[in-house]
Amino acid sequence: MPETTKIRKFGGSFGFILPKSVVESMVVKEGDVLYVTGSPDGLTATPYDPEFAGLLDDARDFMRTHRDAFRELAK
Repeated sequence: MPETTKIRKFGGSFGFILPKSVVESMVVKEGDVLYVTGSPDGLTATPYDPEFAGLLDDARDFMRTHRDAFRELAK
């Protein structure tokens, strides 16, 4: 069953409180940064930087493409 929460005003901003079960399932704690991005279904919040994940995928592709050269350099 999905968790629910209400939008609240915090000073001049709006936000919401994450239920304890959601925080535990995300393995985050107070002070951690969440990255919020738009998706076709609404918003996605994750503790992992999506830009860094994309850069890491690019690096893996590069290393896979040049695998033989890296093996030679490692000798």
